[in-house]
Amino acid sequence: MSRYLLAIDQGTTSSRAIVFDETGTIVGVDQQEFRQYFPRDGWVEHDATEIWNSTLAVCRGALAKAGVEAAGLSGIGITNQRETTVVWDRQTGEPIYRAIVWQDRRTASLCTKLKSDGYEDLVVERTGLLIDPYFSATKAAWILDHVDGARQRAEDGELAFGTVDSWLLWNLTDGQSHYTDATNASRTALFNIHDQSWDDELLKLFRVPKAILPDVLDSAADFGTTESRWLGAPVAIAGIAGDQHAALIGQACFQPGMAKSTYGTGCFLMLNTGDQALRSENRLLTTMAYRLNGKPCYAMEGSIFVAGAAMQWLRDGLKLISHASESSAHAETVGVNNPVYLVPAFTGLGAPHWDPHARGAIMGLTRDTGIAEIVTAGLQSVCYQTKDLVRAIQNDGAPLEGLRVDGGMSVNDWVMQFLADILNVTVDRPRVTETTALGAAFLAGLQTGVYESLDEVSALWECERQFHPVMTPALRESLYSGWLDAVERVCNN
Repeated sequence: MSRYLLAIDQGTTSSRAIVFDETGTIVGVDQQEFRQYFPRDGWVEHDATEIWNSTLAVCRGALAKAGVEAAGLSGIGITNQRETTVVWDRQTGEPIYRAIVWQDRRTASLCTKLKSDGYEDLVVERTGLLIDPYFSATKAAWILDHVDGARQRAEDGELAFGTVDSWLLWNLTDGQSHYTDATNASRTALFNIHDQSWDDELLKLFRVPKAILPDVLDSAADFGTTESRWLGAPVAIAGIAGDQHAALIGQACFQPGMAKSTYGTGCFLMLNTGDQALRSENRLLTTMAYRLNGKPCYAMEGSIFVAGAAMQWLRDGLKLISHASESSAHAETVGVNNPVYLVPAFTGLGAPHWDPHARGAIMGLTRDTGIAEIVTAGLQSVCYQTKDLVRAIQNDGAPLEGLRVDGGMSVNDWVMQFLADILNVTVDRPRVTETTALGAAFLAGLQTGVYESLDEVSALWECERQFHPVMTPALRESLYSGWLDAVERVCNN
C-alpha cells in the first residue's frame, strides 16, 4: 500500500497543496491565487485569513484530485513564504493587522537608523542577516507600534507572533500548536543561529516581547495534529521549513558545496555550507539550511526580490503579454544579444546590493525597441541578478560547480540556457520541479518513517535536463557589463 504525504506550499501570490507518493511523484495538486494589497509605495500586505482559507481549500482540493483520504496520509509538511509577519489574538485567533509581506519596505527608515547607530555587526554576528526591512523583526515591531494597545497586549502575553508557517499551524491545530522551525526562525533577525535560541539582546533592540514568540523545533518534528474537521481525519504535521530551505531539501543538496536556485516570485540561491556558518564579506546572508535531530546545517544565501514577479508585471501591469508562456517566443526572436535592460527594483534591490530605495527602470530604449525586446529583458534580468549572487559567492571563496534549479521559471528552456551561458556553469533541472513542496513532503516523511535517511531521499532526485554553457566569454562579459551599468544607475547607495 502506497504511503502518501501532503505538502502545503504557501507562497507569496498563491497557496498550493500537493499530494506526493513515497517515490516523490505528484498524485494530486490544487492551487489558488489570493489578493495582494499595496496600500502605499513600498508597502505590501496580505490578509492572513485569506491565506488560511485558501490553504484549507487547496488541501481539500489536492486530496480530492489525488483520490486520497486524509486518513491515508502519513503526514503533512508545511513550507511557506518567509519573513512575512502575522500577529494575532491568542483567544480569538484573529489577526490584529494584515500580514506584512517579506517584500514590504515600510521599515526602511528604522533600519537605516539602526545601521547608523552601529547595530549591524551585532545582527550579522548573531543571526547571519543584515539589518533590512526584508526580515520579520522590524515588521513585528511596526505592527505593535501602530495598532492601538497592541504593544501592551503583547507584553501581557495576549498576542502571538509568527511567520506564515506558525499561522497555518495554529489554525490547523485549532490553536494547540504555536511553533516554528529553525529555518523560519532564522529569518526573523531575532534568532541566534549559533546557539539556536531567541536572542534576548536582539529582542530588546527590535522591541519584540518574548511572550509573543513561537517555540522553535527541528525542521522534521512533531508539530501537532490537524483538527479532524479540517480534512476529515487527524493528520500529523511532521515537517516545516521556509520555502527556500525546503527547496534545498527537495533538490537533495545535502552535501557542502551543493547549490540550488529557485525561480518563483523572487529568486533565491542557496549553497549548503554544512556545519560551518560562514560569514559573507559580500553582503550575502548566512542562514539555516535545515535542522534535523537537533543538528544545525547552515547555508549561504542570496535573495532577489523580483524574478517571476517581473513577468507578472509585464503581463498584468504593462499588458505586453497575455500569458507568461508567450515570453519564450519573444526571446527566440530577439536572441541573447539584447541591448535593452530591465532592472526590476520595484521594491528595492536585494543581495548583494541591499538598496531599499532603488526603483525599477528600463534602459537602452531606442525607436527600434518593441514588446519583444522588453519582454526578453525581463527574462534576462532574472539571470543577470543570479549572476550578481554567484559572483558574490565566488568572491566569498565558495566556487559554484553547478546549479540545480526549480520554480515556475525553471521550465522555460530559453531562460535556463541563458542562465547557464551567463553563469558559465552547468544548470540541472530535476524531473520534479515542484521541489519546494517536495522538500516539505520529504521532511514530513523523515519524521513519520516513510524515509529512513537523507541518503534515501537523495536517491529519489532525478535530473530531467542539463543546460551547458555555449556563449563566448566576450559576449558574456559584454552583456553582463551592460547589466552592471544599468544597476548602478538605479542604486542610491
